[in-house]
Amino acid sequence: MLNRQRRTIIKGIAGASALGLSSAAGFAFSAQNSSSISLKGNIKHSVSRWTYGDLSIEELCKTVKSLGFSAIDLVGPEDWPVLKQYGIDSSMCNGAELNLVDGFIHPEHHDQLEERYLKHIDLVSQAGYKNLICFSGNARGMDPDTGLKNAVAGLKRILPYAEKKNVTIFMELFNSKIDHPDYMADNTPWSIELSKQLNSTHFSLLYDIYHMQINEGDIIRTIRDYHQYFGHYHTAGVPGRHEIDDTQELNYPAICRAIKDTGFTGYLAQEFIPTPSSKEGKIQSLKDAIQICDV
Repeated sequence: MLNRQRRTIIKGIAGASALGLSSAAGFAFSAQNSSSISLKGNIKHSVSRWTYGDLSIEELCKTVKSLGFSAIDLVGPEDWPVLKQYGIDSSMCNGAELNLVDGFIHPEHHDQLEERYLKHIDLVSQAGYKNLICFSGNARGMDPDTGLKNAVAGLKRILPYAEKKNVTIFMELFNSKIDHPDYMADNTPWSIELSKQLNSTHFSLLYDIYHMQINEGDIIRTIRDYHQYFGHYHTAGVPGRHEIDDTQELNYPAICRAIKDTGFTGYLAQEFIPTPSSKEGKIQSLKDAIQICDV
C-alpha cells in the first residue's frame, strides 16, 4: 500500500508493540477514564490501524472500546487474536496484497495474487470476518482500457472462492496527484466500470473521501449517485491528511449525512494522521473525529 507516510508509520508499529508491557498499566488507566461518546447508531465507525501505529494493537483496542465503537481497519491475521479478545471487528482485513503498486492490472502478478488471496480468503472466513482489501497497482504506461481488462481477468480468478466463503473483495481508490502517482484506480468512473464488468455481490469499492477529493472533488453528489458501488469509506482532512476539523476544506458532517441518507450499512473508517505528539492528544483527535462523523 505504501506511500512514504504509511511506510514511516507502519515501521513504528513493531516498536510500539514492544513497548506495550511497560506502558500498559498507565495507558489502561487513561483509556478507561476517557469519557466515552454516546453514539447515534446511524454510522458504523472504525479507525485505520496504520494511522495509530505508535499505539500497540492492544492499546488501540482499548482506545476504540473507551470511545464507544468496536472496529479497526487494515488489520492482518497476526493481530486478529487481540481484536477478538476485546470484541473488536476487523472491518477491513489486509495482508494478501503484494504492495500498493503491483496489483490486479498486472497479468504477470496474477498467479501470485491468486495464491495469496485464496489463502487469505480462507483466513478471513475462518476468523469470521467479511472484508478484504485489494489494489489496482500502478499503470507504468498501461492504458486504462487494458488495465481494466487485466483487472477483470485477475479478480475473476478469486471472486468465485470469495463468494463461496462469503468474503467481499474491496478495491481502494487512491489519488494519483499527491500520494500515489501513477495508480490506476484513481477515479470513480474506471472503478465503477470494473465493478460493472465483474458483476459480483462480493466485489465492492473502498471509496476514500480524502483521495477522491484530491483527484475529483464533487464528493457528495458522487456518493448520492453511485453509492451502490461503495461498500466502505475512509476519511481524512484535505489538505494534509490530518484531522477532519474546520482547518480543512471538507464538510464531514454533510458528507456523513449524505452517506447515511443512502441507507449505507457498512463501515466508515477514520484514516487521518493525527497531529498531536502525545498519546492523549491523538486519542482526543480520534474522539473528535468520531463525534464529527456521528450524524
